Amino acid sequence: MTYDKDILDKIVEEVKQEDKNKNEKKSNEDKVSEQKDNLENSKQTTEKKVDMEKLLETDNTKILQVGDVVKGKISDISGSIVYVDLGGIGIGMVIGREAKSGLSTDSKLGIGSEIEAVVTDLYNEDGYIELSIREASYERAWDDLREKKEKEETVKTKILEANKGGLIVEINGITGFLPVSQLASNNYPRVEDGDRNKILELLKQLTNKELGVRILDVDQEEEKLIVSEKAAHSDQERKAITKLKVGGIVEGEVSGVVEFGAFVKFPISNGDDTQSLEGLVHISEIAWQLIDNPKELMKVGEKVKAKIIGIDDTRISLSIKALLNDPWNSIEEKYKIGKVYKGKIDKINPFGAFVYLDKDIHGLAHVSEFQEAFPKKKLEETVEPNKEYAWKVLSIESKSHRMGLVLVDGEEAKKVLETKEKSE
Repeated sequence: MTYDKDILDKIVEEVKQEDKNKNEKKSNEDKVSEQKDNLENSKQTTEKKVDMEKLLETDNTKILQVGDVVKGKISDISGSIVYVDLGGIGIGMVIGREAKSGLSTDSKLGIGSEIEAVVTDLYNEDGYIELSIREASYERAWDDLREKKEKEETVKTKILEANKGGLIVEINGITGFLPVSQLASNNYPRVEDGDRNKILELLKQLTNKELGVRILDVDQEEEKLIVSEKAAHSDQERKAITKLKVGGIVEGEVSGVVEFGAFVKFPISNGDDTQSLEGLVHISEIAWQLIDNPKELMKVGEKVKAKIIGIDDTRISLSIKALLNDPWNSIEEKYKIGKVYKGKIDKINPFGAFVYLDKDIHGLAHVSEFQEAFPKKKLEETVEPNKEYAWKVLSIESKSHRMGLVLVDGEEAKKVLETKEKSE
């Protein structure tokens, strides 16, 4: 049988195309298989990576450094050595005096007790980690101080000693300083002449006493601890002051006298306790007469009564004169406008002279009135302090405690000065 050449060529071409298709199909199947293998390998690699990350996260292995704080249990106490089981880290040891002083801070410590310690040396020649219980206590002490400062806690402290600047205190075994300026009012040393030696003597009286203080500054690196009794006392004062009312009467004693007034310390019941508060009697509230120097009328330790005339936070304003009869209430019965009276000059200022007609009533002879009455004279050259002259009353304002005066001379003045007034 014979075949046409064209037909044969066509059959050969179809066979070749079929082989090509088979090869392409196999190649695609191989690629898919390869991709599946790659995907599986990638998945396994990812799973291994995740497992490794989890392993690292749960790994408690710690690379120790000197100064690290570690926790463990006391496993043995042998003579002057305390052995501490630190778990996977190893075995620590506290040696000699360090062990005795560290354990002595807590008599309950023994085998099985959990403790904190500071690493002082890594793996000594015997393979132990050297530790310090005392340093760990020191670290905890500073941590506690910082926490108390942040929480503004009031803590008790014993006064160790005094110096001219303040008091030496101790909290958590750490020495601190309480400046004089940070003492509460009831312990503040009020010395009239500011003598530092007198202040020191008063501060020494606080030695060995316990005070409530608040931490103002804590710096472990500089080993600085500053405390304030005043800050701690303010909260107690505010609580006690809520029991006071303007218009109330208090009884106490003068705790200090200064140029602008006098401080009076008085007790007040605060729950189960009696607390001491302090108020200020301003120089203008000591007496009805003018006062140049409060020390002439007030003495430290003097018993006084005072009226509460103002409360502003922890500041209490008092008045002694408010409990005395106001002599200005009856002034118009005693002195008349246009009449002339004898009066002593208390002091002379550029704007006039202050004159007392009696021990309580004073008036102002203004320089303008003097110049009108005596145009060619000067007030300060005509009269002198502490001397008596004749004065005419120009005005009386009893509510504001004001009286206007003018100097008089001549026969009328002479007559007044020579005649003893009925009020005397």
